[in-house]
Amino acid sequence: IGGRAFYGCSGLTSVTIPNSVTSIGWGAFQNCSGLTSLTIPNSVTSISQGAFENCSGLTSVNISNSVTSIGYYAFSGCSSLASIEIPESVTTIGSYAFSGCSSLASIEIPESVTTIGSYAFSECSGITSITIPFSVREIGDCAFSKCIELTDVYCYAANPPSAGTDAFKDAYIEYATLHVLEGVISKYKARDPWNQFGNIVALTEDETAIKSCVVDDVKSTKDIHTIDGKAVDTLQKGVNIIRYTNGSVKKVFVK
Repeated sequence: IGGRAFYGCSGLTSVTIPNSVTSIGWGAFQNCSGLTSLTIPNSVTSISQGAFENCSGLTSVNISNSVTSIGYYAFSGCSSLASIEIPESVTTIGSYAFSGCSSLASIEIPESVTTIGSYAFSECSGITSITIPFSVREIGDCAFSKCIELTDVYCYAANPPSAGTDAFKDAYIEYATLHVLEGVISKYKARDPWNQFGNIVALTEDETAIKSCVVDDVKSTKDIHTIDGKAVDTLQKGVNIIRYTNGSVKKVFVK
């Protein structure tokens, strides 16, 4: 679907994208304010810049697990979008990707994501909680700025992700709580902007638990860490965080 193919079709209320489509071009459905729901098929691997920008009537989006990147401004200004499930296949969330999605109440970043772009969730004024997995290494400038209702951030990274000092600008994090692994609280207290949170506490046992038991093949492993951030040479009993040479990350439980 080419760039700006349906740009400004404000009367368009629904669209069916067939499995033959592999890419959605720049601004393809930009300003389609009447569009209310959307399913992106599993043939699509990327959502281009501004593809659904300012689709203010969009309330739900089903993104297939074939999508690996969400481009700049992809869903920016989708002010009615109440929830979004980002699939485990996505590795990068582009700058301004969900900025101005003011109806979002919470956001859970999947464990495949390594980079969150600048202003990715800025002005998401309804968000109260954010979950950041251990895979995230970099958070762009003002990524969560002006998330004024933010009360809780759950960060599972053993080392504080690199983040600009303005990552949470005007989000009033001095009144919010940061939840991190018990053994690394001191690391977060020593690093901006994490040390700006009003309260930094350890994740509870329930919050660090995983729902199913898996014994994983650890061939091509780059490094292994225990849930408290300790580097180990082999899998340990309990929860292990495994980073592979291809860049993927998994949380693995060993009985």
